[in-house]
Amino acid sequence: MAERERWPLWLPVLLAAGIALYFSLPNEPAWYVGPAAAGALACAAWALRRHGYVLLALLALLALALGFWAAQDRSARVAGPIIAKKLGPVSLMGTIAKIETRPHGLRISLRDNEIANRPNWRAPRLVRITLRFKEQPIIGVGDRVQLRAVLMPPAGPAAPGAYDFARAAWFKEIGAVGYGVSRPQVIRAAARNGFTTFSARIGVWRHALANHLRATLPGEVGAVAAALMTGDRGAIPEASLQAMRDAGLAHLLAISGLHVGLIAGWLFFVLRFLLALVPALALRAPIKKWAAAIALIGAFAYMLLTGGTVPTQRAFLMLALVMLAVMLDRVAISFRLLAWAAVAVLLWAPESLLSVSFQMSFAAVVGLTAIYEGLGPVMVRWRADGGRAKRLWLYVGAVLLTTLVASIATSPNALFHFNRVAMYGLAANLLAVPLTALWVMPCALAAFLLLPFGWEQLALVPMGYAIQFILAVAHTVAGWPGAVTLVPAFSIFALAVMTLGGLWLCLWRGRWRYGGLLAMAFGVALAMMGNPPDILIDGRGKAMAARLPDGRVLVAAPYRRKNIVLSTWLRRWGADKSVSDDRIMRCDRLGCTLEHEGSSVGFVRDARALEDDCRIADLVLSAVPVRFHCPSAEMVIDRFDLWRRGAIAVRWRDGVISVEGANDDRGNRPWSRPKARSKKIRSDPQKKSN
Repeated sequence: MAERERWPLWLPVLLAAGIALYFSLPNEPAWYVGPAAAGALACAAWALRRHGYVLLALLALLALALGFWAAQDRSARVAGPIIAKKLGPVSLMGTIAKIETRPHGLRISLRDNEIANRPNWRAPRLVRITLRFKEQPIIGVGDRVQLRAVLMPPAGPAAPGAYDFARAAWFKEIGAVGYGVSRPQVIRAAARNGFTTFSARIGVWRHALANHLRATLPGEVGAVAAALMTGDRGAIPEASLQAMRDAGLAHLLAISGLHVGLIAGWLFFVLRFLLALVPALALRAPIKKWAAAIALIGAFAYMLLTGGTVPTQRAFLMLALVMLAVMLDRVAISFRLLAWAAVAVLLWAPESLLSVSFQMSFAAVVGLTAIYEGLGPVMVRWRADGGRAKRLWLYVGAVLLTTLVASIATSPNALFHFNRVAMYGLAANLLAVPLTALWVMPCALAAFLLLPFGWEQLALVPMGYAIQFILAVAHTVAGWPGAVTLVPAFSIFALAVMTLGGLWLCLWRGRWRYGGLLAMAFGVALAMMGNPPDILIDGRGKAMAARLPDGRVLVAAPYRRKNIVLSTWLRRWGADKSVSDDRIMRCDRLGCTLEHEGSSVGFVRDARALEDDCRIADLVLSAVPVRFHCPSAEMVIDRFDLWRRGAIAVRWRDGVISVEGANDDRGNRPWSRPKARSKKIRSDPQKKSN
């Protein structure tokens, strides 16, 4: 009872546990499970409201049930058709809802879709098409267009436990993805399409502003400026993106609490300063509250212009609570405000719990709030007692401390999702973050204000110089020896243990909170005990790769070139590139053979290779159906197994083969497109026992 005032801080944690429970189920629950559980627990809590600890336990279970119900309801609200198989090329018509600039083309999202000569086609709510042409078409948001395109269902995980794009697409209401094989033709322009909703106008302005910024500031500088001012970072070259990641500066490119807070903060302080110059207002009016209200409006406009993504909405919500606290003369930043912001986000968009942006942003804010909750009063006294030199060193120390704490707090999530850690991120952030806060974002705000008058170049040109310096820092730091450490993938259970340990350490105040350090250490131990697979094969049988005991990765040709599946495999293995070794893996047009720990693996692309591989291989991986017995094989994985189970991971330990499919844990969920009942992968028990 000593920390009773801290109990409400665990409400978002319990909601998150309920959401996680929903997503972990093997089958979609009946629609009444969530509301029935929440209603029953609410009634029980009311009936037992005078029984202290029993009531507390029931309220905790009620919060968990509400999280489960919120996730279940959200999944039902976004439900829409998903195409079952690859289509095309087909003649597709749709209205452009979104345009994203990519390094090698455009990516458009279409709504109100139709396919020629298919009147009964159940059209997805959104179809996302990639366009790669030497001369991109002149199109705009709201245009009704027609093109020939190949459509596919959203892809599942590239490996067991990897990112599930199909699940993310479900909550974005994307029912098909694909690529255009012809340039889109505008059959009805936006002005004649009745496309006049407010969100559509924002989309048009956003796309036009991004193009204007890239034209005003050429090259990668303009692409970064467009990312910071419109949220469209698709035009940033991959080399620059990789340098920013390796230098630990990737967070500067994703619109988050840093950017929203800086826009609002500069608006707040500049407006308050200008209002204070008018004595009549400064003495009689609540100018601090006026500045907070106007800053909140400016931050809302910035959120809309940058796309209004869930991370940006979350950042704006937290900022709104801070500004509301200022207007109500309350403490602006506290754990309670953070907890209520998390509750609002989890109830509004429960799927955001699974996103890296939610996890890392809240982890950083929780860690920083915990640190400054203890050090804040001390730092205020130091600032009040010191001169300019002391204040400067205090600022440098605060930036260093903030970067260090945020890096430590987010490192488990970064390692889990990206399998890499930037070793010199502290040094890079010490240079780039102050420059972003004191130069780049103020210039961006000035450019927004000057844009209606056509004077935006007065702010964009100096902003470009600062961006150029930040990019130079990123490339320089990323080029230092040992700039990046790669880590193999570990289980989500290990991440959950580390996260709960960190929350226990930060949310409590008593000595017992240091028990969180033990939980975090246990989570780290679990992560280090990971069991990476020896062989991976994708769900279509197009690619296969093997990890050797020395850490090298061999890839079945012709998949040595860059590929999203291969990139995912390398990242999860903690490798930076693949190699070739014809002594271990030999490939031809029909398939590959791999020598693995004294055994032979046959990777079959063409049915003509089956006869030979079935005579010599201990493990047969086949992209085609295997309809006869393989006498030499201890195990056979063929096209049907891949179709049912998705990408497959093979582990070979002491002569015993075990397999895991990407679909094994996805279950029968709306986004997983369940296959027919999965057959067991065939094995030879007699050979296995030998």
